[in-house]
Amino acid sequence: MAKNKKEKKKVAKEESEENVATSLNDAFADDNDVEYAKAKPKKEKKDKKGKKGKNDGLEKELEEAEEEVEKIEKAVNSGEGISDVSIKASKPITKIKKGDKIEVDGKEYEVDQHYVLIDHGITKEMAIELFDKDDKDYQIRYFNDQIETTIEFYELQEIMFIKKRISKVEW
Repeated sequence: MAKNKKEKKKVAKEESEENVATSLNDAFADDNDVEYAKAKPKKEKKDKKGKKGKNDGLEKELEEAEEEVEKIEKAVNSGEGISDVSIKASKPITKIKKGDKIEVDGKEYEVDQHYVLIDHGITKEMAIELFDKDDKDYQIRYFNDQIETTIEFYELQEIMFIKKRISKVEW
């Protein structure tokens, strides 16, 4: 029995030596004839003056943002994008609730819901969910501090709301 225990220990020791993980150095010890690819050199970006800069990504984002601001300013100054929808209100738009009727370009819709779509902090983008007699869905969207210039009308098609041109809204 003692002999059996010694043999078992010896076999177990041999098995454990076979399962020992090799170090990286041992694993790659015999790769002297292998040639590995060289790392690509890191490109250094230069700013407008030709100097190498660390914040090129931030500078590029800033330039893009400035260009976007310029486009918006041009649009505002030219009157582009400003709504020319005539609004006839029997009560403040904030008082519109479920069940109220809204007429858009002569067609009557019923209010399903009135809620804040996005809260931008100083202003809120609002949405009024509407449906017609055929049970098609629509939305009126506006910013609560600029209703006359930002009011827009959307029709639900498939899974997206598509903006529609309108000229008159009444409630």
